[in-house]
Amino acid sequence: MWLIYALLSAVTAALVAVFGKIGLKGIDANSATALRSVIMAVFLIIVVAVQGKLSQLGEIMAHRKALAFIALSGIAGAMSWLFYFLALKCGKVAQVGPIDKLSVVIAVLLAFLFLGEKISLKNGIGVGLIAVGAVLAALK
Repeated sequence: MWLIYALLSAVTAALVAVFGKIGLKGIDANSATALRSVIMAVFLIIVVAVQGKLSQLGEIMAHRKALAFIALSGIAGAMSWLFYFLALKCGKVAQVGPIDKLSVVIAVLLAFLFLGEKISLKNGIGVGLIAVGAVLAALK
């Protein structure tokens, strides 16, 4: 299932870039990002409610360490969106998208350094190719 979810994530992330670029014409990128996050929050609360899991939000709030890291993740995500929409406002999707995907390379390196995740030679080569591919795809 992880592969199906990952592919769906990739497709919907691609739609973020295309829809975002179209929507940013003539408007402030930060304001657009703020509105996007409100829409996302409402949508996700509806998803959790439909799943009958609203009570789990309170449980998460009770776990201080989990809440702290979820909050940090939220802040990092918000900053990522701000910079992403600013980049889309100024650049082409065909350039911004690949450079944004360097997040994959950075995530693998951070997981190795801070989470102790192992990187095999094959994985390392793949991650290196992602880095090279992102840079080559972004060049004019």
